Amino acid sequence: MIKLTGYASIKNYPNELRRIVFYDETLNRTIVYLTNNIEVSAEQAALLYKYRWQVELFFKWIKQHLKIKSFWGTTESAVRIRIFSAIRHIAW
Repeated sequence: MIKLTGYASIKNYPNELRRIVFYDETLNRTIVYLTNNIEVSAEQAALLYKYRWQVELFFKWIKQHLKIKSFWGTTESAVRIRIFSAIRHIAW
């Protein structure tokens, strides 16, 4: 457990954080995560961040290749409609 000490950091997030160090064998590097989730194991937390990063890369790819600037909503339905509209626009 750690606590941020910088003036702006402690002002924005005064609570304790959990520091997780994870060695990724596929990338052959050590990754450090900070999280406020103390309920899951360190390995589960590292995997959650890894999977979230895959989602971020997916949306980055969608925005670049389908020319989507933003999404109209955050629900699954809104995202599906926006992607479908972009694909349909390209097909025409």
